[in-house]
Amino acid sequence: MKPLKLLVSPLNEHEALEAVAGGADIIDVKNPKEGSLGANFPWVIKRIRQITPPNIEVSCTLGDLPNLPGSASIAAFGAASLGVNYVKASLFGLKNSQEAIFMMENVVRAVKECDPTIKVVAAGFADAQRVGSVDPFSVPEIASASGCSLAMLDTAVKDGKTLLDFLSPKQLKEFIVDTHSYGLEVALAGSLKAEQLPVLCALEPEIIGVRGAACVDGDRVEGHITKQRVHELVQILKNCSRPCRAAVS
Repeated sequence: MKPLKLLVSPLNEHEALEAVAGGADIIDVKNPKEGSLGANFPWVIKRIRQITPPNIEVSCTLGDLPNLPGSASIAAFGAASLGVNYVKASLFGLKNSQEAIFMMENVVRAVKECDPTIKVVAAGFADAQRVGSVDPFSVPEIASASGCSLAMLDTAVKDGKTLLDFLSPKQLKEFIVDTHSYGLEVALAGSLKAEQLPVLCALEPEIIGVRGAACVDGDRVEGHITKQRVHELVQILKNCSRPCRAAVS
């Protein structure tokens, strides 16, 4: 069984250093002001990779993507040139599996032509019905068919509701088992609270992602990540029944 990674999502260099100091495994650069998987600027991503220790992985997001495969692939190629370990593409504007597979095939191709070692993440949404996005239970098949390494679930609308408000632990376990059947890894996120981490840990995903839970007052937009908050999340995962490590998103 692989150790669990906690992924934390900083907005800037200062937050990235706080996440590192708190014990994060994955520094996931995003811009919460632009949405659930809002994209940050390339120079910010590049700089955060430079200041993050080599043993700590860095990921970045491409934004809440519309169904524009060409634009997505150009963005993916640019992101892959910044030295990251993961490129995350959301399925926000995709209505069905056919559209999603075509776009993600092109995202994967763009990333791999730049650096074949980078892992591509297909991110769907537990609350997909609220934004008209692709069914979350189709994400494992989409990820596998398009050549991704991970299938992820997040929440599209950030209004205080969490991943577990839309999918039960039983449903999430089904998602995880399905994803693992394709030989892929799983990442779970979605306005998660500290007290929910043990529940998700027991389901055996590879990555749990947070931002708000690592921020002052739990505010993902106006708050800022602190090493104390990250350290608290790390300790929660260490107390889980399975071997755990920490990563911040």
